[in-house]
Amino acid sequence: MSEMGEGLRIDIWLWHARQFKTRSLATTTVSKGRMRLTSAGTTRRINKPATLVRAGDILTLPRNGRIVQLEILALGTRRGPAAEAQQLYRSVDDEQTEESHV
Repeated sequence: MSEMGEGLRIDIWLWHARQFKTRSLATTTVSKGRMRLTSAGTTRRINKPATLVRAGDILTLPRNGRIVQLEILALGTRRGPAAEAQQLYRSVDDEQTEESHV
């Protein structure tokens, strides 16, 4: 693909990671410009479902009435069971909460 490494469309990744029940719902949410992507130290608002994400990127998105940050750990090759989907990301919010209690 490119010299920066392999990438996957954000709407497909969100669906693989089970952040949205359907790919079309993920596509609609991305299209509304409600997400931010931090890649290589640069944060930008995204509104195109074809935007590529890579392992190491940080995604900020609305979930259940709050804003969450997810670090993309892997791209995944399919929409598998929940246990498989949870290996594609980790919550950055949980890490920050643990650090503040130390």
